[in-house]
Amino acid sequence: MTDLILRLFIKEYGEARKGTKGASAIAIIPGEKDRIRLGTLSGAVGIILNIILSVFKMIFGAVTKSISIVADGANNIFDALSSVISLVGFKISGKPADDEHPFGHGRVEYVSALTLAFFILIMSFELIKSSVDRFTSPEAVVFSVPAVIVLILSVFAKIWLALFNRKIGKMINSVAVNAVVTDSLGDIAATTCSLIALVASKYTDFPVDGVMGIIVALIVAYAGIGIIKDTLGPLLGEPPDKETVSRLKELVMSFDGIVGIHDLVLHSYGHAKIYGSLHAEVPAEVDVIHSHDTIDLIERTVKDKLGIEISIHMDPIINDERTHDLKETVDGIVKSICPDASIHDFRIVDGPTHTNLVFDAVLPRNTKHSEQDFKDTVDATVKQLDERYFTVINIDRTYID
Repeated sequence: MTDLILRLFIKEYGEARKGTKGASAIAIIPGEKDRIRLGTLSGAVGIILNIILSVFKMIFGAVTKSISIVADGANNIFDALSSVISLVGFKISGKPADDEHPFGHGRVEYVSALTLAFFILIMSFELIKSSVDRFTSPEAVVFSVPAVIVLILSVFAKIWLALFNRKIGKMINSVAVNAVVTDSLGDIAATTCSLIALVASKYTDFPVDGVMGIIVALIVAYAGIGIIKDTLGPLLGEPPDKETVSRLKELVMSFDGIVGIHDLVLHSYGHAKIYGSLHAEVPAEVDVIHSHDTIDLIERTVKDKLGIEISIHMDPIINDERTHDLKETVDGIVKSICPDASIHDFRIVDGPTHTNLVFDAVLPRNTKHSEQDFKDTVDATVKQLDERYFTVINIDRTYID
């Protein structure tokens, strides 16, 4: 069914599937336009399926007087609304950059997922209130075989929807679609609880329906909180994944004339919209025009191969024997104080009465040292090498793991 829908609505998918076995055709939709089409398809399918499920659950919930089935049907209404939000989010996120949003609209996808999560939490709160009322004002649930059948079919429909969106989520790496998958898994658990309550009503007068309604609400709330956690990170700013950082570093260091990199910062503005900056160390003795040409080439190559808009600052480095040896010594001192720290931009400034050792030190975010304590300790230790040495330390913080 999933492949059939994809072939009907995504022409390129159907063409790629010809002669292709298994999931290898997942990689055939790389473009941003196709990504928006797949996200839109995910939302449209969710809207249609959830409306159908909601209508049947509301009908049979009213017939059987089951609050858990009615609650489950209401959950499907919110799911349909969530799919609308997801669909609109994809449409807006696909808009090109404009004067007000020079980095594009990609983060709207995260906003739509976050909005979805808040709707889910509101609904779960209302479900808890309705379920508690069942204990204070109990009402008998009427067992119905057709209602049981509807709930069973609903479980299978939600399992299919979760698998459908999971496949699309993998194809386009979308936090919004993955949020819908999480929501569908919560729906499966919620509908199962409604089914248990309906069957139990045939054998006991205990308000199982109210208990299951609370369980349904808690399951739905848990799914909503999970979605919030998944979307707040990209919105607030989180470190880039280690694979991206590793590939970027490897690519930059592969160019002749680059002796080191530091101060790497990457910002994501939605899927495949990454902007960043870094400092590249180049030998000071090399002609500046030649080094600048290398930097320009690296920036273009990074964009072509990794899709990252990178701005590179060029740091000329004097690397004679004395500088090299003293840098290694100071680096060892720094690491003895804080093993995860590192130094860069090291240079020696000689004077008639003292020698300044000027460098940047990168401290990890979780270090136990204050900046001033760290500087004082390093300076005192360096002075044990030579009383004429003074350290001039600029503290950096890393923005990658």
